[in-house]
This record gives sequence, C-alpha cells and structure tokens, in this order.
Amino acid sequence: MKPILRIQNLKKIYHDIDGEVCAIEDIHLDIYEKELVAIVGPSGCGKTSLLSILSNLESKSDGTISFQKENVTLGYMLQKDALFPWKTILENCLIGLEINHTLNEETKNRVIRLLNTYGLGEFMNKYPDSLSGGMRQRVALIRTLAINPDILLLDEPFSALDYQTRLALSDDVYQIIKKEGKTAILVTHDLAEAISLSDRVVVLTKRPATVKKIYEIHFANKSTPMKNRRCKEFNIYYDQIWRDLDVHL
Repeated sequence: MKPILRIQNLKKIYHDIDGEVCAIEDIHLDIYEKELVAIVGPSGCGKTSLLSILSNLESKSDGTISFQKENVTLGYMLQKDALFPWKTILENCLIGLEINHTLNEETKNRVIRLLNTYGLGEFMNKYPDSLSGGMRQRVALIRTLAINPDILLLDEPFSALDYQTRLALSDDVYQIIKKEGKTAILVTHDLAEAISLSDRVVVLTKRPATVKKIYEIHFANKSTPMKNRRCKEFNIYYDQIWRDLDVHL
C-alpha cells in the first residue's frame, strides 16, 4: 500500500547567535491513509517542529516530504482552541472556508451537518464563552474538518483541559476522526493518550530527534480510547514505550 505521506532524511537546524542546534536529524516515516499515528518523545525533542515543517509553518533544512496526491490539504489543530469570541460557533467553523475562498452553500451545509452530527447543532448560533473547554475543542476540530483536509495534524489538542475532560474528549475526537475517515498525526506527551488513541506510536529520541522505534498498536478487543486503557495489552505497551523514552527523573 502506497503511503499518503512519506518523510525521508528529514533534518531541521536552528541558528542563533551561539551557533546552530540540530533539532531533527534523519527522520524516515510513512503515514498511510485513514490511520491515526501518535508521535511521542522526550520533552523538547522536536515533535512540534515536525508538525510545523509538515504544515509549511517552518522550513526544513534537508530531506524530502512527499504526498500521494498534488495540492494536498492539511488541517492543523492547536493546543488551544483559538476561537474568535466575537463570532458564533458556526462563524468560527466557517473561517477556513472563507480564507480558502471555498465557502458556498454546499460547504456551509457540510459544516452544519458536522455540528449537528457531533452534538453541537443547538450551539451553532451561540458564542464560545457559553461553551465548556471540551466543547470548544470539539468546535476547533470541526473547524479543522470544515476544509475537508487530507491529513489532520493534532498538536497536544487536549493539553489545556482537565484530566476528566481530556478522557471524554479523546473518545469524541477518536470517533469523529474514524467516522469521517481521516488520516491524523497526533503529537502528545501523554503515553496513555498515544497508546489508547492510535494505530501506531512513533517514539523519537532526544534531540536531535530521529525515529527510535515504531509500535503497531493491537488490542484484542479494540474499542474507544477510554475502553482501550482497560485492555490487558495497554500496560505492556506503556511499559515498553516508557523504557524507550529513556527519561531520567
């Protein structure tokens, strides 16, 4: 099967007055259609830099990034929802379409369908301050899905939420991504989150980051992220990946 995204020999060097710092070195990674891949690694190893390079927010220093099709569309979901407080929920979700000049009756109706399908229909004419943190992040995901991206880039999308809300929202996000048939790359510091959500977990080394190991995540009774945490395989994966992170407390 041909990957939807292929990363080869990727390298990123940052320059400052003291010289240069190599953040990413020789990363090779294939991403396949409709899979959810989590990327974990020691703090500061370059996980977010990788997403920034993929989305063209930063330039790479070397290597190649190739997509299966031309004019690929990427959706980037940030750590904070970044909703505009003066716009309604529907207006917030239509921003990407407006920027891309693709807002029309058909695309607007698709966004309304997404809001109705995922429990936000009754709030579409309300403003962000009337929503809980979890609901705001769900709106942020629908705003990202509104442009119908080929690949979703998720940068710590639950980190600003309390633990209970994180667990509930991870179930929501997982089911939305799978139901909409999207390919997603998730960066997270939370191993439990990575294992319970993803089809594969990519472990990066400390800086300069390279791929240390890739885990195919298989649960005998795979279900929602919340239920996956109770599977017997979960603790095995957790212990193995924790050791691979080589974190010294």
